Amino acid sequence: MKVIFNNGTAGECAPEEELHIIRHSAAHIMAQAIKRLFPDAMFAYGPATENGFYYDVDLGDRKLGDEDLAAIEAEMKKIVKENLPIKPFTLPREEAVAFMTERGEKYKVEHIGDLPEDAVITFYQQGDYVDMCVGPHLCYTKALKAFKIMGQSGAYWKNDKDNKMLTRVKGIAFANQQDMEAYLTLLEEAEKRDHRRIGKEMGLFMLCDEAPGFPFFLPKGMALKNALIDYWREIHTRENYVEVSTPLIMNRHLWETSGHWDHYKDNMYSTTIDDDTFCVKPMNCPGGVMVYRSNPHSYRELPLRVGELGLVHRHELRGALHGLFRVRCFTQDDAHIFMRREQITDEIVNVVHLINEVYEKFGFKYDVELSTRPEDSMGSDEDWEAATNGLKGALENLGLPYTINEGDGAFYGPKIDFHLTDSLGRTWQCGTIQLDFQMPLNFDLEYVDEKGEKQRPIMIHRVCFGSIERFIGVLTEHYAGKFPVWLAPMQAKVLCVSEKCSEYGEKVYEALRAAKVRCALDNRNEKIGYLIREAQVVDRVPYMVVIGQKEAEEGTVSIRSRDTAQTETMSLQAFIEKITGEIKERV
Repeated sequence: MKVIFNNGTAGECAPEEELHIIRHSAAHIMAQAIKRLFPDAMFAYGPATENGFYYDVDLGDRKLGDEDLAAIEAEMKKIVKENLPIKPFTLPREEAVAFMTERGEKYKVEHIGDLPEDAVITFYQQGDYVDMCVGPHLCYTKALKAFKIMGQSGAYWKNDKDNKMLTRVKGIAFANQQDMEAYLTLLEEAEKRDHRRIGKEMGLFMLCDEAPGFPFFLPKGMALKNALIDYWREIHTRENYVEVSTPLIMNRHLWETSGHWDHYKDNMYSTTIDDDTFCVKPMNCPGGVMVYRSNPHSYRELPLRVGELGLVHRHELRGALHGLFRVRCFTQDDAHIFMRREQITDEIVNVVHLINEVYEKFGFKYDVELSTRPEDSMGSDEDWEAATNGLKGALENLGLPYTINEGDGAFYGPKIDFHLTDSLGRTWQCGTIQLDFQMPLNFDLEYVDEKGEKQRPIMIHRVCFGSIERFIGVLTEHYAGKFPVWLAPMQAKVLCVSEKCSEYGEKVYEALRAAKVRCALDNRNEKIGYLIREAQVVDRVPYMVVIGQKEAEEGTVSIRSRDTAQTETMSLQAFIEKITGEIKERV
């Protein structure tokens, strides 16, 4: 693809840059369309995004409606058809300020003020529209082949809630119409799988204005959550983890010692108790450290693997809240491993194997990312280098491909993140492994080695699910609510064809309950087709147990799977053995 660079030369771009340039050019074309329709509009930022673009616009008091968004898209099509050349030019900083001031672009002027004094500012012009940008861009507007306006939202200037709220107009752009149609189909499928809609339909959880960001789990949702927790406890017991529970609220001094107060206090809730400041925990690790510190330890006890399903609270802006994906309280399936320095590689390898086992259970593939030291960190260069090399060594020992994410580690140590790919090809960051030399130092943790000398342990922080609530949201969309039998909130539903077979239906229901199958009985006076459809489409029950007169007389059950129209008749005992076997094997 031919593009125009900020020095005025045209040339080819790298294939991996092509979509970014298309989307960035689309943002400029959209801004030109908005300016034509609303001449008083002032523009802030208009970047390319993962699948499209947006522009933050000050429209004064005007609110855009659907008809306005349609008009913007139509005007963009006109601009594309005009095939305007896109040409760069540069101005010294002072002239750039005067130029943007003359055009009434106060946000651009402020942006220039943030640039170095000797900066030379690049502009791109297409017809009557000029935008400040470093490029590169398409050479002509007609090169934009496939785009669509997708909606609008609010956005603060410079992402600062003390600044004015602007209108963010969002769109998508692709190299061709076929790719865009495929993406729109994916969006449509994702909307059908939205965990908020499915969660409401299935009665899993609820969100309410009285507790924004604090989800309520309903009985069926608790059944699902407990099934996950039972699985977590089973595999951690097998791997010699012990489980603890630490307080929800702890003294501010603890968080100062851990480093969270200096690095995380804006996201923490606090309260006053006995004239002292206490913090609601945003993570479990300082509590786990206190558990370790409560007793002396020998090298023979290490590694000590300590798990905790701890409820944590973090302050999130209300506008950022999103179902179970972004909440203000959630359960972390934490574990903190205290070990000797020479045990680092083996322990990380063991954790990776455990996380891999969990993700394979749910059919997830994943990519691995190693995040290194951030600017806002604590600890010595030597410790950070040792911790980073420890993680690298474990990944290389496993032969696990990984990418480096520079500067995105925790403030106390580098980390390995696991990015899951769901059934729609979307990625989610869930599991993480963090290697920490700092917290054992801050809390003066010790163990006695084989020579009777005191040594400092090393600490691993790790999660498998991450946030259990968020993981449930991911699973809900991954399975579209059709959870595997062992995980399903309702594993079977007994459906009675008529009142005449209700008595036998109740007997079947009680037998299933006695076998610890999560089930329900539906003997309402409704047509059986309606009952089946509700169980299949709304409840998404793995097995519907249809009871008619024939089944009642013969002592059998007719089993219908949610994914097929076929019905199989068998004895009640055979079905109980079948479903309990699947639950036990977690299939």
